[in-house]
Amino acid sequence: MYLIVSKRALNDAGTTYEMVIEAPLVAKRCRAGQFVVLRLDEYGERIPLTIADYDRAAGTITVMFQPTGATTNMLKLLEPGERLSDVAGPMGRPTETAGLRTAAVLGGGVGCAIAYPVAKELHRCGIEVDMIAGFRSKNIIVLEREMEQVCTNLYMCTDDGSYGFHGFTTQKLEELIRGGRKYDTIFALGPTPMMKFACIATKPYNVRTIVSLNPIMIDATGMCGCCRVTVGGETKFACVDGPEFDGHLVDWDELIARNSFYKEEEAEKAGHVCRLTGGVRHAE
Repeated sequence: MYLIVSKRALNDAGTTYEMVIEAPLVAKRCRAGQFVVLRLDEYGERIPLTIADYDRAAGTITVMFQPTGATTNMLKLLEPGERLSDVAGPMGRPTETAGLRTAAVLGGGVGCAIAYPVAKELHRCGIEVDMIAGFRSKNIIVLEREMEQVCTNLYMCTDDGSYGFHGFTTQKLEELIRGGRKYDTIFALGPTPMMKFACIATKPYNVRTIVSLNPIMIDATGMCGCCRVTVGGETKFACVDGPEFDGHLVDWDELIARNSFYKEEEAEKAGHVCRLTGGVRHAE
């Protein structure tokens, strides 16, 4: 059983939560770009969450999540002092930083929880990092202070213009590139459509663009094949070959179609969660 050390909402809107979990074996080995798979109880769904931060001395890891489905809504209800049944990891391949001097890191919404540890690792390695963080509006911004501390320049963007640059992260990136900013690599981390359009934006400039893919995943060990993606015409498994890949080689249309396969079932299960039983009451 894995102790929940702390939990907090990352914005006033309550759209994103941070949870610190006691998991010493994971904390001892994990690196930026990797993830864990957790279960709330022995009957629970397995959900993959990126390791947003870790403290090796304290033996803890930090995850961030958006309560959208049944399991993440139940996870939101758990409080410090309660325990999770399973936390398996670290899983996936860590972010590669060798040879980089300048990089841009794009984070979209809750995807900033994925972008933050990557930017932090790049910054720790002495790499010059421009971080571009995008949100729909000011009231759902998360991690601004934390991101500011792990990059050379931070550019905040909002779709509605309520804070920072008025527009998408990809628009800000193109503005910087056209202005003469040169990058060895660009990391686009967040919602699948955002990553796709980031790759479309960077391809004319021939800048290597790395994405962190988030297909449907079950066992996260490469056995079930559920998280298969096509990269460069070859089948890859996001859990063991990724989650990071060259975005210019990803078959985005296939990935988006596969991720949409269970949308109706997910919507059906995302009903009211009972705090007493942990059960879900389906909307009628």
